Amino acid sequence: MLLEQHIEELNLELREAIDPAERREIEVELELACAELAVITAEQEGAIDAEPPF
Repeated sequence: MLLEQHIEELNLELREAIDPAERREIEVELELACAELAVITAEQEGAIDAEPPF
């Protein structure tokens, strides 16, 4: 599954979730997926270096 698809599915799940604990769990997973996508995009654009600093 592509990361973008995963994010889209999480957004759909979040809209349907009623239980506060379930909503928070989905929100955390969505936040992590969005952060991962941001890092991948920045690496591809050359905005950040993927190499370790040492």
